[in-house]
Amino acid sequence: MLKAIGKLISIRVANPCTRNIPLVVLGNSPITKHYEKKVDSLKNLRIIQGFLSLNPSLHPKKGVIKNTPKKGFQTIENKKNLEKFFGNLIHSRMIYFSAMTVKSKLGQIISKSNREKNIEGKAEKFLKLMEGVL
Repeated sequence: MLKAIGKLISIRVANPCTRNIPLVVLGNSPITKHYEKKVDSLKNLRIIQGFLSLNPSLHPKKGVIKNTPKKGFQTIENKKNLEKFFGNLIHSRMIYFSAMTVKSKLGQIISKSNREKNIEGKAEKFLKLMEGVL
């Protein structure tokens, strides 16, 4: 799990061409509670779209979980659930971005972006202005 997390972060952060590519880790086993907060945090930050276990027949043992509270890790129970997960993922038009800047600069970018007429225009303007910050 740690190796997968490290690879994901390096792929997502170091490679700008992955902005439009959702990242999912497929595995065949459940995880321990030790990783619960880590995987949910990575999903919440949108660094990854999910960790999936494709083996629902494993019996949970003490400390082993099938799903995390925020669905950062999920055990896929059947083909229909897998199709639903990837269907939702494919039809979402997501873009990944990350940045750290001072609040005043962020406020200026938000203010300029908000002048656009529609929601997608605001998002595009925001991302374009953020490129100048990075």
